[in-house]
Amino acid sequence: MTNILHIITNTEQLNTLTHYTVGIIACGFFILFLFATIQFLLEKEKPAFKKALLLTILSPLPFLLAFYLEIQFIDLTISILALITLIAFLIPFKTSTNITDSEPLTKIDERDTMFSRNELKIGSKNYIDYYKHNPEKEKLDNNFRKKPGLMSKDSLYYNKKAFDAAEASFMAVDLLHKRVDGVPTNKNQEANSIDISEKLIKLAKEKGALDVGFAAMKPYHFYSVKGRGEEYGKEVQNDHKYAIAFTVEMKRENVKPAPQASIVMESAEQYLNSGTIAVELAEHIRSLGFEARAHIDGNYQLVCPLVARDAGLGEIGRMGLLMTPKQGPRVRIAVITTNLELLTNTYKPDNSVLDFCVQCKKCATSCPSAAIEFTDPQMHGGIKRWQINQESCFTYWCIAGTDCGRCMSVCPYSHPEGGLHTFIRWGIRKSHLFRIVAALMDDFFYGKNPKPHPLPKWLEEE
Repeated sequence: MTNILHIITNTEQLNTLTHYTVGIIACGFFILFLFATIQFLLEKEKPAFKKALLLTILSPLPFLLAFYLEIQFIDLTISILALITLIAFLIPFKTSTNITDSEPLTKIDERDTMFSRNELKIGSKNYIDYYKHNPEKEKLDNNFRKKPGLMSKDSLYYNKKAFDAAEASFMAVDLLHKRVDGVPTNKNQEANSIDISEKLIKLAKEKGALDVGFAAMKPYHFYSVKGRGEEYGKEVQNDHKYAIAFTVEMKRENVKPAPQASIVMESAEQYLNSGTIAVELAEHIRSLGFEARAHIDGNYQLVCPLVARDAGLGEIGRMGLLMTPKQGPRVRIAVITTNLELLTNTYKPDNSVLDFCVQCKKCATSCPSAAIEFTDPQMHGGIKRWQINQESCFTYWCIAGTDCGRCMSVCPYSHPEGGLHTFIRWGIRKSHLFRIVAALMDDFFYGKNPKPHPLPKWLEEE
């Protein structure tokens, strides 16, 4: 402190310090934008690469000019502004602890989901009964039924290679449904909750899971009534107290072309991968003598994103998907419920993610069906949260022939892990001001509504 005061009171030393500070700032800008240029080149993001390259050349020039001219007032002004900016970005400005409400007040009826409504056969008993009780939804649903449909030859993004691959994966998932539940094969073995939790994490990751967490089951996690398959209309009966939730990564090269055909192929592949892991883990737990049920695509008793969020795997953002810290929404989820006691996570809202969603809005801007809200969280079902327009979203799926994924592909959290993006995610966690600037800079480099990437070459039609 004494040395700093001595420098400040010594005009000559202060001038020297501020002069070289300007030089350091010039070098800093050059290195930062050169690093970004290389990152964008590796990501094959041409518009972002060109902008970063231009800034690499131009951004240091004003500072180098000030350094060369040695005008003390300018040097001092730049140094003070740099110090103020640094301090401002490092101060963790607090955001509201109630951006969204965490616990739904009621259970969701699976029959109200678009996947269930899509499976209703016109004129069937279930069809007549559902629209008798929900007449306002029949007109909306008949609108999507007029469209070509998912993976249809007449859909907007039909691609035989991708759709055939997706169909094969979905058929394999269907074969797993018969193995989601079963009777424990042994008597309960003694299991230490800490040891067995660590073992299950290692086992899940060994089989391909990305992140794994545990949650204490709550009533709002479960559907009230089943809406798909042979159990349609039956009350969900599940008294398991614990859940294992995990994610698998969706490959960026297949997500970035969304809503083109590679997205549905990748979705189906990762539903299969996550389903296989979940069934294997459930079988393993039953071999220890405990009950276990896997919840996989097309055969859920619960709302996977809510369980995964409460297991500490991420936060639910503007687009209604689980936002994970490293891959953002670019994941698929599966869950295993069990009566095996596990070391559960205590959910705490991640306000850095929620506040970034408040600032960003890129998913809403890019959504082809205008299904995502631009507003801050509103009251839906008695709690404050974001809610997509599922009818608009699904109707577009039936036009595109894919599960769209446009919101997922443009989300800044979907950028690849490592390098520049690791630093940006660190800043987002620390500072409200950083989140504002990060959202603006992402729009500048990648575009507010960026063009989808081309399909992988092997999917291009001959």
